[in-house]
Amino acid sequence: MVGAPRVLKVTTYNIHKGFSHFNRRMMVHELRDHLRGLGADIVFLQEVQGEHERHAARFEDWPAEPQYEFLANSVWSESAYGRNAVYDHGHHGNAILSRYPILSSENQDVSSHAFERRGLLHCEIGWPDAAGSTAPAPLHCLCVHLALNERGRGMQVGSLIERVRRAVPDAAPLVVAGDFSDWRNRADRRFAEEPGLVEAFRDHRGKSARSFPSRFPLLRLDRIYTRGFVVQHTEVHQALPWSRISDHAALSARLALA
Repeated sequence: MVGAPRVLKVTTYNIHKGFSHFNRRMMVHELRDHLRGLGADIVFLQEVQGEHERHAARFEDWPAEPQYEFLANSVWSESAYGRNAVYDHGHHGNAILSRYPILSSENQDVSSHAFERRGLLHCEIGWPDAAGSTAPAPLHCLCVHLALNERGRGMQVGSLIERVRRAVPDAAPLVVAGDFSDWRNRADRRFAEEPGLVEAFRDHRGKSARSFPSRFPLLRLDRIYTRGFVVQHTEVHQALPWSRISDHAALSARLALA
């Protein structure tokens, strides 16, 4: 990847469908303002509301467009959405926002049962080289939100590993981020063995970040895994105003291409 940008800033955030703890307040406007202030090149989002007719009727300032388009507008030129949970009045899923061109995107259904829909959103992103052209090897990004039950998570981790093996070249840079619901930290060992993924906070700080609940984080649920990068800096966004916006903390990492 000669000439490709050497540093990439990524953020992952479970946005709780644009609502605060216990759905007390609609926070999507505050979310957009503060998310933009992070200066991330690529944002991995979970629990993104694609459509919700009841919220649109209830709140006067509910965005007219899907949340991922509303959040991306004028800052991240590209976005992709993976619709996971579909119901009578709407749907939600994962999204990736990018300053760079999204060359392809695919959402893989990895649901372990009908009552908890889950997906892996996989994007190939074109990095501009020094001359402004797209670099020859794309960056692969996977945004995930795994199941609450351990058996389902185990199956989904297996599906993620198989997708990386099948669809991501060994030499390609890779970022896998999202809400892993993995409070027992079972995924680290499996990811390290074959895909060769390194968790950014564990690599930089020695432990994965505590991210839930955002007001007083106890559980290490949210992660940023990388391959082909050196972690330069990590940050947990958990203090005000973040603790008012969602029940999860946002995580950021600055990555240098190895």
